[in-house]
Amino acid sequence: MDKQQLKHLIEVAAGRRSADLCITNCHVVDVFNREVFDSDVYIAEGTIASFGPPNAPAPKKTVDAGGRYLVPGFIDAHLHIESSHVSPAEYARLVVPCGTTTAIADPHEIVNVCGLDGFDYMLGATEGLPLSVFLQVPSCVPCTPYENAGAVIRAADIEKRIGHPRVLGLGELMDFVGVCRGNDEVLDKIMAARKCGKIIDGHYQGFPEALDAYCVAGVANDHECTNGKDLRRRIKRGMYVMLRQGTACHDLLNLLEGVDERNADRCLMCTDDCAAETILRIGHIDNNVRMAIGAGLDPILAISMATKNTADCYGLHDRGAIVPGRRADFLLLSSLDKDFTVDRVYCAGVLTAENKRYIPEPVHYPTDSVSSRVKVKNFDVSRLELKLKKNRVRVIKTLPGSVVTEIMEADVDLDENGVWHRNDDDIVKIAVVERHHGTGNVGLGLISGFSLRGGAVATSIAHDSHNIITVGDNDRDMAIAVEEMVRMGGGMIVVKDGKVVNAVPHEIAGLMTDLPGEVVAERLQSIIDDARRELGITGGMDPFMTLCFMSLVVIPALKITDMGLFDLAKYGFVPVEAED
Repeated sequence: MDKQQLKHLIEVAAGRRSADLCITNCHVVDVFNREVFDSDVYIAEGTIASFGPPNAPAPKKTVDAGGRYLVPGFIDAHLHIESSHVSPAEYARLVVPCGTTTAIADPHEIVNVCGLDGFDYMLGATEGLPLSVFLQVPSCVPCTPYENAGAVIRAADIEKRIGHPRVLGLGELMDFVGVCRGNDEVLDKIMAARKCGKIIDGHYQGFPEALDAYCVAGVANDHECTNGKDLRRRIKRGMYVMLRQGTACHDLLNLLEGVDERNADRCLMCTDDCAAETILRIGHIDNNVRMAIGAGLDPILAISMATKNTADCYGLHDRGAIVPGRRADFLLLSSLDKDFTVDRVYCAGVLTAENKRYIPEPVHYPTDSVSSRVKVKNFDVSRLELKLKKNRVRVIKTLPGSVVTEIMEADVDLDENGVWHRNDDDIVKIAVVERHHGTGNVGLGLISGFSLRGGAVATSIAHDSHNIITVGDNDRDMAIAVEEMVRMGGGMIVVKDGKVVNAVPHEIAGLMTDLPGEVVAERLQSIIDDARRELGITGGMDPFMTLCFMSLVVIPALKITDMGLFDLAKYGFVPVEAED
């Protein structure tokens, strides 16, 4: 805002000039006093000017709210746009009608694939959207040294981007081991943020006794809490805690057990990973707020967690509340009960969505710099052969509805050459094929919980380095899945009996597509249904959502990368064969 705009805003607030917009007949939610009051709200220059100065001239436009509640626009405290499977512009089209007007995005998925080209794409593709998108510079690319990503982001790279006005700080610091051990490269990244006075986002999956060493580095928040005790332990150390509810992780209700009026100001709302289908079906941050209210939390506290608290955490003092001088991002809600609807959404004082309909025309940003990002060399079906020295093995045990795994031991069948082959149990093969540099790396292991037969599934979405990951009960179908993935430039695929059953290309870095969200949601549901029906996957499992987290080594317990089987407790690679 320049001086002339500020002067005009003051004139409107003082009642000497007409406002651009007046919202009348509304109940204003005050997130500071935690109360509701009735008032007109006057808006000018995209900013809230006043609550109605006496003898003010008639506004240029008046909107009757019809007795609805006027609340600040919701802010998602931490998310990855890439996890929606759609482009940033399409993401905005999906979430703004849900009431999300600001998003704090960590683009580490696309940066793991494309490096700073990916970061610059996300900056460009989010510029000028009605949804305000702030970025964090990824801190862990790769997230550990135990896999091959498409790029390596060092402190010097972070320094090149962290000064951008839409960059709030350092993205989730997943290398908690590096922090706690005082690793020089990790500390250099922290110092790059500190020099600019920018925030450091957390991601702590370590032991409670090491939390102080992590916090003392200046980490401001965490979204990896899973219960009320963890929430209170972090708040005790001055951290903000994000109540996460998305497609992959459902922590909100468990975390609410630790929330009360004394610590609620340190609680934020986030989705982290939220697919287009989830957004279309149940909403976005509005879903988090509804769930919290439904669980008995005071509605104004729930709204504060989704607005003011996040603005406070990130220093976004121009938004997050309905007060003079803040950005006119606001919603009109039908009620403050657990079944409220978001009837209208205003971004910077402009009606942007009404009755779930997004009003602006979506803008398509060029994707040339982040396409064609699948480069696999020296791969054929023979690379999938799993030859073992003995039949007692370690197995990745998946847990229903969780990205955490356990370590299981089992006896498996080997042929006369010591090569694994499927027997009648639930154990199948998992493989990670490096797709960035043509190293030829193929990591092999065994996994339980997929219950598939006669085929394979594969995806190029595999957190966080996003190599090709596939699971199947025979090498031929797994190889076909990998080869087809290379041909189509990334995405998701189902193969049965040597034939491709379904495939959904993701042309943007192998992570996203430029198609409309409704089309993406339909295609993703179709490929999940085909995987279940054709391969016999049971238990309501989404095989792709489960599979894409099996390479994330910073989450317990046993995972796999292109370099092999990784045991987080030992913080190192282990053989498939179990120890004697």
